[in-house]
Amino acid sequence: MKSFNKKILTLSLFAAFALQSNLVAKDAKSLGTVDVVSSNDTETTKSYTVDSINSATKLTLSLKDTPQSVTVFTNQKMKDLGITSYQDILSNVTGVSLSRWDERLKSTARGFTIDYYKIDGMPTYSSFDERDLDLSIFDRVEIVRGANGLLTGAGNPGMSINLIRKRAKSKELKGNVTLKGGSWDNYSATVDISTPLNEKGTVRGRFIAKQENKDSFMDHYEKENEILYGVVDMDLTDSTYLSVGASYQNLDRSGIRWGGLPAFYSDGSKTNFDTSDIITNKNTYWNAETKSVFADFKQYFLNNLSFNLSFSHNRYKNESNLLYFGGVVDKATGIGQGSISGYVNDEYEKENNIDAYISAPFELGGLDHEVLFGYTYNSSKSKYNHQGSAKQDSNLGNPLINFRNINLGSLDNFRYYDGTPNKTTQKAAYIVGKFSLLDDLKLVTGARLTNWKYTEDSGENNREFENELTPYVGVVYNIDKNHSIYTSYTSIFNPQDEKTQSGNYLDPIEGKNYELGVKGEYFDGKLNTSLTLFRVEQDNVASALDGVFVKGTSDTAYKAAEGVTSKGFEFDVHGQITNNLNLSFGIANFEAKDANGDKHNTKSSRTTANLFAKYELNDLSFGAGLSYKSKFYTGEGATKITQDAFTLANAMIAYKINKNANLQFNVNNIFDKEYYTGIGKNLMGHGTPRNATLTLQYSF
Repeated sequence: MKSFNKKILTLSLFAAFALQSNLVAKDAKSLGTVDVVSSNDTETTKSYTVDSINSATKLTLSLKDTPQSVTVFTNQKMKDLGITSYQDILSNVTGVSLSRWDERLKSTARGFTIDYYKIDGMPTYSSFDERDLDLSIFDRVEIVRGANGLLTGAGNPGMSINLIRKRAKSKELKGNVTLKGGSWDNYSATVDISTPLNEKGTVRGRFIAKQENKDSFMDHYEKENEILYGVVDMDLTDSTYLSVGASYQNLDRSGIRWGGLPAFYSDGSKTNFDTSDIITNKNTYWNAETKSVFADFKQYFLNNLSFNLSFSHNRYKNESNLLYFGGVVDKATGIGQGSISGYVNDEYEKENNIDAYISAPFELGGLDHEVLFGYTYNSSKSKYNHQGSAKQDSNLGNPLINFRNINLGSLDNFRYYDGTPNKTTQKAAYIVGKFSLLDDLKLVTGARLTNWKYTEDSGENNREFENELTPYVGVVYNIDKNHSIYTSYTSIFNPQDEKTQSGNYLDPIEGKNYELGVKGEYFDGKLNTSLTLFRVEQDNVASALDGVFVKGTSDTAYKAAEGVTSKGFEFDVHGQITNNLNLSFGIANFEAKDANGDKHNTKSSRTTANLFAKYELNDLSFGAGLSYKSKFYTGEGATKITQDAFTLANAMIAYKINKNANLQFNVNNIFDKEYYTGIGKNLMGHGTPRNATLTLQYSF
């Protein structure tokens, strides 16, 4: 810890020196009404791009000046595509591959698992995304490809997804009511109201409520979703801003699957079930409740220095009652041969996040610079996890399941136990700066120093990693007013619980991210393009030592070894081509191999692409798009399972009835393509067939 404090002191001294050494102070002036937490609001722009983001470095930079591959799903783009949830976003992000297990999506980018996302820049760790956050309370989603360890600490070098909440900005009463109806009895109603809370409008409030009920193309499946959101934004003075809010989501899902359908008949041939088939009964469920409170404070000082403080507290509750079949199917009779497992749980987690930083823009040598330094704290605590499991084998007599008429009975031989409460804590200091070396040449550089700790109430598996240094360096050169080239290096670390022969934990896995790219900005920033070449290396990966054991135990010992290398390219075009035409296009390709030269993560499509264009003609809007994923597979030889490359088509048409009302019709998977989103021996899951949604929105 002493070494950690010394390094913090070094970072602080560097920042202090940079700020006070012969700086040319900007003229002090009134800042007017501040609006800082969500300064890039996309609700009113109707654009497919943004002026700037801060999800890569915390510095507010234009997309052209951000030395990393980034893209943004704006409010208008999500509305046009009919995107309403976190899982919907993942399905539409170029470069993301999905392997659906059940309600969980194992998502990957550049060949690596996406194991966290952020809300207003605060990281929350979720490997399988089963909470499926509703997006009605978010203004936009900012995506940074590759490593993002500077702002998140631990994780994989795949992708960072930052969900930005809507804020209370309106100084007059306004709002909208949105009604939706769609395939499989999909109905929802959303109310969104903004209003000033005092005469001057310096205190403003916003309230959002949503109720959603839907069935599914899958037998038995039903879903109910309730969302409440409230936020109050306050301009306490001309230079002081405070925002406080809370959100609640209750997601109930019944007739649920756990895992997927079996892939093989007993004779070794592949199964072919109806799209509606899943292994479940009406009594199964998987419910998720999310409660959040948050606060953001910003204070400006002379010379535009600012102090920023953010806090969030989240509580998660999961309840489930699940059934899983593992085995094969008799082709002649349709009877399952194997075993059925049951699982119930009642789990509760708490999460706290604090982030405090000082931003100091300054002039030196006639050029603009900025230094930002801060401290962040993240903790995630599993309070309890009361679980139960049961199993029934086919050799007990009665047939377990008839796949010609799937309807499982309930298991009653559950064995209950409590999981061990545990806590993961991260404490970090960071510094990052933007330095104008020349008018057209900028250096973006910084570092994060992290202490990471995991503890269990039992005392087992406790581990701690101190002084994990995460560097960031990027150089951006503006070729002309429309184009820039950049190169960058950054990293991220991922703790592991394997031990060496002497009994020490291995150092965390390190993901190194190298990029080289060119970016374009056209039509006064209304259109953004980028072409990125990348290389990602993952090192310090645990490798088992055959016949070697941890001292004093029978546990296998490990050594650190070279891991996976991924390389490829990404190309994006987002924004407005003409006053009537918006375009969103992206294509990504990667190749990832392990240290032995074997393909890594073959369940991930090597090439993905997304295209969507919308044209406005008076009161009519027409949109159409394509989504492509190359083939992916798992297994070898006779047990190899492959999903061939496929393309999905979607379209929308919208009509502006009058200045207040708008009607929109979306169709997804127009040609009713059959495909799998999950593959595996007992993990086969069908993709969503053709479906449609009609949306009526009334604004006032």
